[in-house]
Amino acid sequence: MTKNPINILEIINLNVEFPIFGGIIQREVSCVQAVKDFNLKVREGETIAVVGESGSGKSTLGKAIINVLKLTAPDVRVNGDIILHPQTDDAINVLHIKPSQVKSYRSDVQMIFQDPYSSLNPRMLVGDIIIEPLDINTSSSTVEKQDRVAWLLNKVGLNKEQANRYPHEFSGGQRQRIAIARALATNPKVVIADEPVSALDVSIQAQVINLMMDLQEEFNLTILFIAHDLSVVKHISTEIAVMYLGEVVEYGDTEKVFSDPQHDYTKTLLESIPHPDPVGREKRKEERLKLERFSM
Repeated sequence: MTKNPINILEIINLNVEFPIFGGIIQREVSCVQAVKDFNLKVREGETIAVVGESGSGKSTLGKAIINVLKLTAPDVRVNGDIILHPQTDDAINVLHIKPSQVKSYRSDVQMIFQDPYSSLNPRMLVGDIIIEPLDINTSSSTVEKQDRVAWLLNKVGLNKEQANRYPHEFSGGQRQRIAIARALATNPKVVIADEPVSALDVSIQAQVINLMMDLQEEFNLTILFIAHDLSVVKHISTEIAVMYLGEVVEYGDTEKVFSDPQHDYTKTLLESIPHPDPVGREKRKEERLKLERFSM
């Protein structure tokens, strides 16, 4: 992390609305406001967690930042400002981006998607999946790209021989490692991680989170970590923004949010975290056996 981190990403008064059409001539009859007046400043080299239940607007926020909402919902209305502050170039406002800035923005902001099974093209070799962003965003030679792929696979705990295999030959955790390697291919400044471990087994979740923490430290990555489980982000994030119905209801230092939550919704999320209780489990087992004997 840099000693005096700058605000590398700023989100100012962001609103995202999805219109609802009805009637014979398909007029707009209502709308769903997925994100409401969202404001956030992300400092370079830090991890900001955005947490909330399903439907709170977290994934919509991530897709707005990488500017792909129009591809999946052409009628979506996005207002506000999403500004990237790269140190070497002028600031880029993604909602008013110039054609000449698109390639630079795509290189600087990458996304790791939630489902490692659907986010990787099943018809492409792993090596080609990782090379694709290099083909689009760089002018590197074929040899340089292949060397980059081998280096990235090694960084995420795989080997270069696995570049010649298809995604279906890997486990869920390995596929997510491939997705991380693809996201890092263009040396991004900001990585949007959209629930990157929610589709994985608990034992694998810790491995992927530790990998992301190691890579962040090595490459000074800035991570916006989206999750619905507060326990997942406790050790990786420096600050937490809690979203409810598209709005930020609480924001603060991770330790402070966990030790002294202010909003009732945050308290509910914290209370929903499961805690191991072997003593209570034994008591419940004894009570169940008593009931079974009684019913015989």
